[in-house]
Amino acid sequence: MTNILPAITGFLDKTFVIAEFELRKLRHDYTELVTRALQPALWLLIFGQVFSHSGTMHTGNIPYIDFIAPGILAQSVLFVAIFYGINVIWERDLGIVQRFLVSPTPRAALVLGKGFSAGARTLSQAAVVYCLSLLLGVKLDWSPLALLNVVVIVILAATMFSTFSLIIACIVKTRERFMGVGQVLTMPLFFASNAIYPTDMMPAWLRFISHINPLTYVVDGLRASMLPEGISTFGLGYDYAVIGVATIILVWIGSRLYPHLAL
Repeated sequence: MTNILPAITGFLDKTFVIAEFELRKLRHDYTELVTRALQPALWLLIFGQVFSHSGTMHTGNIPYIDFIAPGILAQSVLFVAIFYGINVIWERDLGIVQRFLVSPTPRAALVLGKGFSAGARTLSQAAVVYCLSLLLGVKLDWSPLALLNVVVIVILAATMFSTFSLIIACIVKTRERFMGVGQVLTMPLFFASNAIYPTDMMPAWLRFISHINPLTYVVDGLRASMLPEGISTFGLGYDYAVIGVATIILVWIGSRLYPHLAL
């Protein structure tokens, strides 16, 4: 027991050092945060408003704009994180990956640290969605516990999807192939989830896919936390379990593949 605690502490220290290193890049270019904010704004202000007035989406007693707000936050997290792997390819081309690999930092800490930095970046997306939701009259849960849950889910989801992105980068190894694969994956993940419509509206085959889609549980957890009604199909505990297990598995796979990126 006395040997385990220092090992865990050391692992976490190295993980947060990598995360801090990645976040320092934002000091040189804040435009990324601004441009990323345009996407949720367009979805909420145009798509959300149009379908709210159309009455075609049946979301029970909850206004459609309230229903979609957590889904758009989850979408923003996905779209930011899923292309994070291209940074790893840039680092490989610049020789930074090789420097990381010769350091004593565990491979899992490298992968997890990069994932956490993506999670911190996506918190700006949460702030944008919350501000837009206020302007649009969305009823939000402002309790400290609800806000904490949103922050944790956003960071975990971004870590999960950015690690998945890193795995793709390790496999394809070129920016051109990565962009093609990333674009192919984002739309199916988004539309085969409960982000913009209830799963009850889906055909049986699509409902099955949505139940194995991790984005569905991210959206469900955000709806349970963001809205005062606490809407949840699966339960917040189950959402956390799915996201957590998926993240652990992906970090383990990523730590095995990351050294091969330098080859």
